[in-house]
Amino acid sequence: MQTTKNTYKKSGVNIKLADRFVNYIANISKKNVQKKKKYLNEDNIGAFGSTFDISKIKIKDPLIVSSTDGVGTKLDLANKFNKFDTIGIDLVAMCVNDLIVQGAKPLFFLDYIAVGKIKFNKMKKIINGIVKGCDISDCSLVGGETAEMPGIYDKDKFDLAGFSVGIVSKKKLLGKHRVKEKDVILAIPSSGIHSNGYSLVRSVLKNKVITNKLKKDLLKPTKIYTKEVLSLTKKNLINSAAHITGGGLIDNISRSIPKNLCLNLDLAKIKTKRIFKWIKSNNISDKEMLKTFNCGVGFCLIAKKQNIKEIKKFFSKEYMPYEIGYISKNKTNIRVINSIKW
Repeated sequence: MQTTKNTYKKSGVNIKLADRFVNYIANISKKNVQKKKKYLNEDNIGAFGSTFDISKIKIKDPLIVSSTDGVGTKLDLANKFNKFDTIGIDLVAMCVNDLIVQGAKPLFFLDYIAVGKIKFNKMKKIINGIVKGCDISDCSLVGGETAEMPGIYDKDKFDLAGFSVGIVSKKKLLGKHRVKEKDVILAIPSSGIHSNGYSLVRSVLKNKVITNKLKKDLLKPTKIYTKEVLSLTKKNLINSAAHITGGGLIDNISRSIPKNLCLNLDLAKIKTKRIFKWIKSNNISDKEMLKTFNCGVGFCLIAKKQNIKEIKKFFSKEYMPYEIGYISKNKTNIRVINSIKW
């Protein structure tokens, strides 16, 4: 074939390196795929599309639930601190934690990685985190896309997006339609900031001395609540749930209750964490904290009060749920009392 001066590689795209990375993904995904062998085609990785046989899942009246999300500007801190082994867990968590809000069991996950230039070791760490997140949530990494885009992403910049699909029986579907007067709101602790509010965090970090302890807190991966919440769903112990992400605590819980009932929250009951106390100390108001961060509450459950004791049996001490409010009849949809004790 005739050689030319202009090539795809010279423009900044290395197809051979991209193919090498795809092969790496296929190899580390084998164990993950083996767990779901009866549902999956082992040739999914590298194919044009991925298959998943839902006919073999024994769920009556199944509903498919889907979710997509990213990690946001937490990626910038991963770059800044040169730490990429947990950011993939964040990506999976942000998707599967949305699925379980409706009681759906995550089935499979796909990722999209966009970079200016593929750096093999860095990419390996990112994808290893994604595989770990899939293992924690008991779902399969069935495919994805790696896009090398020189000129769009400068230097070491990159972006991540995830897509996940879950399944739930119509009878087990969680949601506002099941919420009743006198139900209680239970807060499940977060592992830290999770993956929201990092644009404000980055603003606060300007001209600050960053200790190793702070770095660890800032990049602590998002807690995946799949195992605990699905166990509760199976036992019919909860009516509704909320993943506390962008918009903060109040807005996200409000999405999970009907308009004819009132959300009553006592903010003084919230057990916040060291990292949020540090953020708050940088001249940030309570209102701004509440609408930007989870403030120590990563997930909420809405359940009958008599179920609390049984619910707690499914959690470790670190993530033990505790009561922060209740549901009532009221003209207003939200009633908040007291302030967070920072």
